[in-house]
Amino acid sequence: MKILYAAGLAPQESSLYRLWALERLGHQIIPFNTHDYEPRNSILRKATLRLSIGPAVTRLNRHLLRIAAEVKPDLVWADKLLYMRPATLNRLRDLGIATVSYMIDNPFGPRRDPGWRLYMKDIPHYDLHVVQRDKNILDYTSRGARDVIKIQTAYEPTLHFPPPAGWSDADRNRDVSFIGTPYDSRAETLGRLWRECGLSVAVSGSAKLWARAMQPDVFKATFRAGELYRDDYREAIWRSRINLSFLTHSNQDEFVHKSFEIAGCGGFLLAERSAGHLQRFKEDEEAVFFSTFDELTAKIRRYLPDEAARQRIAAAGNLRAARDGYHNDHQVGLILERIQQRTQKRTQERIQPPTPKHRPSGNPPLADHP
Repeated sequence: MKILYAAGLAPQESSLYRLWALERLGHQIIPFNTHDYEPRNSILRKATLRLSIGPAVTRLNRHLLRIAAEVKPDLVWADKLLYMRPATLNRLRDLGIATVSYMIDNPFGPRRDPGWRLYMKDIPHYDLHVVQRDKNILDYTSRGARDVIKIQTAYEPTLHFPPPAGWSDADRNRDVSFIGTPYDSRAETLGRLWRECGLSVAVSGSAKLWARAMQPDVFKATFRAGELYRDDYREAIWRSRINLSFLTHSNQDEFVHKSFEIAGCGGFLLAERSAGHLQRFKEDEEAVFFSTFDELTAKIRRYLPDEAARQRIAAAGNLRAARDGYHNDHQVGLILERIQQRTQKRTQERIQPPTPKHRPSGNPPLADHP
């Protein structure tokens, strides 16, 4: 299949990893980097993101259509693309090109991120929407979506893999570790682990965001290394005795990307308990879960000194993630299967139109309902 892949393609973005998976599955990919269409002026860039209007949006849609007309892809894959216009999607349909929107975030959630204006108008115009939450299936269909499939986030097997044989606590210098952003009450929780419980906590991510979210003494004691990507991210997981994974409640998450990446890296996963996590990992055998701060503290105290238990659970979690396809190759493959099913159905309908209902001779045909 020839796929025009429209996404932000920075080295640290998961959209790039899905592109790699499509290539590994044998498809021809034409990359379309949407970052090339972001205004250089910071004020104009913020306005474009918030309102989805302006010359950058016009240029993106014009160039995407021109490239589609030239290369004639079978599919346009839009990965968290907020600037697509409904008229562009309609034109792609007229050209016989299928369209899929992969959206990792929740446009219907309470977090109220900016930038959804055009995307909401696009919903009825895509052939398929890929979402991360059960509730989003109804959200999208109620807005007129043609088809919706739920696919879990995934790890990238070329980056997220276990440490070398013989790796042990002698190689680990992070006791209780979290790598990410300070959504919801994460900063408060991590600060309490350090201040109230006396635990050694290592936090990595955006220094600006964490400094704003934490009290100064907590930030000074816990923050390490800044933002971590690719090899640095994987190795920080390897060097952590306990890897924490929190749900983003403001995004109504059922599970989170980080949990599958930790499992893919062979790390010990201590994640917030949810139905989505429980469906994907056997509790206390393939991962460990918590619901309250007291339970989180108890689980840390239980497993921090028990290297053998952590190694056993981490190895089982890694095997489960590989066996059940929590990686990009499998999850991306499921999306393509759905697209191919829709394309085949549409082709059959064009070749074999439905047989008209039999009407007695002599009677005029009934008028169609408006």
